Amino acid sequence: MTAAPAPTHDDSDALIQSGRRVIGIEVQALQALQLRVGADFAQACRELLACRGRVICTGMGKSGHIATKIAATLASTGTAAFFLHPGEASHGDLGMVKDMDVVLALSNSGETEEILTIVPALKRQGNRIIAMTGRPDSRLAHLADVHLDASVPEEACPLGLAPTSSTTAALVLGDALAVALLEARGFTAEDFARSHPAGSLGRRLLLRISDVMHSGDGVPRVAADATVGQALVEMSRKRLGMTAVVDAQERLLGVFTDGDLRRALDDARVDLRILPVSALMGHAPKTIGPDQLAAEAAHLMEEHKINSLVVVDGEQRVVGALNIHDLLQARVV
Repeated sequence: MTAAPAPTHDDSDALIQSGRRVIGIEVQALQALQLRVGADFAQACRELLACRGRVICTGMGKSGHIATKIAATLASTGTAAFFLHPGEASHGDLGMVKDMDVVLALSNSGETEEILTIVPALKRQGNRIIAMTGRPDSRLAHLADVHLDASVPEEACPLGLAPTSSTTAALVLGDALAVALLEARGFTAEDFARSHPAGSLGRRLLLRISDVMHSGDGVPRVAADATVGQALVEMSRKRLGMTAVVDAQERLLGVFTDGDLRRALDDARVDLRILPVSALMGHAPKTIGPDQLAAEAAHLMEEHKINSLVVVDGEQRVVGALNIHDLLQARVV
């Protein structure tokens, strides 16, 4: 296969100008759209806020793609929603729509037959219908309970055929609905994380210390009268680079780390075989609670330049331990 010739300088200029022209046209379309966001938009939001069921987003072709994205955005921001293909709806899938659902129908022309076919059945069932079209005088606009005008001055396609500005306007209007609903509901970052548990935000806002810490026999710990040698054995077995030093009630007295060992090795007068670990341990170690967020442990480690933490309960009893590798493995950092 012959490789395509590299664009000349003149070709590059033409391509750049074409891209800028398209973006300029679509920006103008959005500016015009912004001015039309008013009473109808507020009414659409009220319909969606009052919805006791789901928001059913529907559309054909490119409008269907936009409706799919709007449904996904609504669902992830606190409004239960899904996409319904209007062609399949008239062949049985309309049974997925309950009378308490609100339908958001997208059609740039407002004359999409597949949507107009199912509207009478939806209205008989009692569904409220919000239409988003580019023609306020269209049949769909007149049939809807609320109409959102998503018309644009022109498409960015020079032939005026490929949906470009119109799909951008519909997408942005869908985002505007989703965000307005989010704010009206007081939707929080924690709420968002609950619907994105596998994402980085979900892990940072949902994962607790108790989910990632070592517990039980996996926690390195020695008594205050243990020797440094015994502490080293415990550290080697548990592989966390430190060990907690506890009293008879498992309350934390201090922490002995790899760093403490290195400093002790520099002192030739120290006999590590018989020296009690309490003589070298840190007496004010940084700790964290099991119900705190794993992201807080990451912040604490970064702030104090440490690699591990002891987990304690409200009475300072040792209940767990973790290090930076545990957080990396959990993809918190």
